[in-house]
Amino acid sequence: MFKTNVGGADRVLRIVLGIALIAAFFALPNLGWRWVLAVVGAVALFTGLSRSCLLYSLIGINTCSIKK
Repeated sequence: MFKTNVGGADRVLRIVLGIALIAAFFALPNLGWRWVLAVVGAVALFTGLSRSCLLYSLIGINTCSIKK
């Protein structure tokens, strides 16, 4: 379905960053723009778990070492 273009270190960084941003959403209830944290965190987490990034596809970046 999606083209794999997110490699190992990039994937781990996205997953950790996504979890951290979603946790910050819940930890900072008085922050006015905390919804931005949730959205950016969800996108980072999704792209890390799915190993596919639409922006990478659009600009031609591939950090995945698997050749198909």
